[in-house]
Amino acid sequence: MSVKTEERMMVSERIAPGMLPRVLNSFDMTIIFVAIVLFIVNASALQPAGQSAFTFWILGFLVFLIPGALVTAQLGQMFPQEGSLYVWTQKALGPFWGFFAGFCAWWPGILVMVATGDAVVTIWQFIDAGSLSEAWEQGLVILAVLWFAAGMSIMRLRFTQSYVNVAVVFYGAAVFVIGLAGILWLIGSGHAATSGWNHLSNYGFQSSGSLTLFGLVILALLGIEVPLNMGVEIVHMRSIRKYLFWGSIAVMAAYLWATLGTMLARDASKSQAATTDILRAVQVGFWGSHAFAVVIGLILIWFFVSNTIVYNYSFSRLLFVSGLERRMPKQLGQVSPKNKVPIHAIVTQTVLSSLFVVAVFNPGLGSDNTQKAYWLFQAGVTVIWCLSMILLFSDIFLVRRAFPARFAEVRAAHPYLLYASGVIGVLASAFGAFITFRSPWTPLFSTGTWRLWLALLCGVSALAAVGIYAVSEFAHRAQPTTGGEAIPDEIPLA
Repeated sequence: MSVKTEERMMVSERIAPGMLPRVLNSFDMTIIFVAIVLFIVNASALQPAGQSAFTFWILGFLVFLIPGALVTAQLGQMFPQEGSLYVWTQKALGPFWGFFAGFCAWWPGILVMVATGDAVVTIWQFIDAGSLSEAWEQGLVILAVLWFAAGMSIMRLRFTQSYVNVAVVFYGAAVFVIGLAGILWLIGSGHAATSGWNHLSNYGFQSSGSLTLFGLVILALLGIEVPLNMGVEIVHMRSIRKYLFWGSIAVMAAYLWATLGTMLARDASKSQAATTDILRAVQVGFWGSHAFAVVIGLILIWFFVSNTIVYNYSFSRLLFVSGLERRMPKQLGQVSPKNKVPIHAIVTQTVLSSLFVVAVFNPGLGSDNTQKAYWLFQAGVTVIWCLSMILLFSDIFLVRRAFPARFAEVRAAHPYLLYASGVIGVLASAFGAFITFRSPWTPLFSTGTWRLWLALLCGVSALAAVGIYAVSEFAHRAQPTTGGEAIPDEIPLA
């Protein structure tokens, strides 16, 4: 291998375990996984596909979620360090690709936190029709969500995680109700609102354009590795396998259940893929009760606020590692003396997300941009995150060459199954990114406008990663070195 062994050893591997307490158990890790991966509004997005939505879900599970879980289990147990993909890729390919993979895995978190705040706005507009009609009003709500999440994220992780656990349990109950609404409608009316269940052809790909929905499925399943951003904060390493197994089961069941319930209660052929289709299904299924749908809507709002907290504290660990490695300002690698969390990384993320909000949700752009911004950010997240996932799936081959003894010792699955997962995952990730670029997810965009904005968003992001690394390399070369590695300063508390 051309990459030197000493280049694979990271400063964060030595320092982070002594800075962050081990507080996360198997249940906590499963909750984080569900909070990151289970974006239940995606069940609404797939409604226009009709019964073929189930084919897309199952295909996504087989070629992305399950292979991703297997590969993540292997890499996570080989290198249970803070930063997950950042560490794994540096082990496989060296510092530049490690940072680039980490950046591509971190940057979507900035965009997703805006999207979760936007989901809060959209659900509230269902609850209180006609409210938050102005762009500046929507922006203020999103900013409130972001900064509340930041405030919770800088608390002790054990306290914050306990709060999130409760919110996600209620979220699970709400998802169950969404599916139950369809069953109640079926029992009460004697038929499903969506027809054609007994026609096998309806479960196939209806047109080449329907493949666009595969990009949505990939989006819905991204985040498999995110809980391992907090690798040194896990109490027992057996939690890695447990969260990947039970979290994957929960995600697969929830997406299929909510998609079924919504399709039974509402005619999928008339769906506009609105975020609130799942809530309208609840209203229809529970005998037209808007009040009951409002209760479920409020739980979903609570979840998306809590979800923003999870995104903030879990993605901040990538920024934290970048600070320890001196790829970004060293202050990002500091933790607060009282709560032992990377406070500067958390605040920095929140400021960046806030800048996006101010840029998009302002009076000069009008008030019809909520759905457009939501789907554009989600698509941008998919493309950038897919780039990082291509590296993740590729890592399984490269770390096998670099660390054969450790690879054999862990054995999360048979090597041939891991290799097959790597190949399938790379192809699925690349196809997901391509298909997302090819066609807009929503009729709110023309094809040309969609591609232009996505290209700008992704291109600027990639250039930013390269630029930051180049600056950090210049700074590293100006520092005294020993054994080929820059000597880090003592990492103080914030």
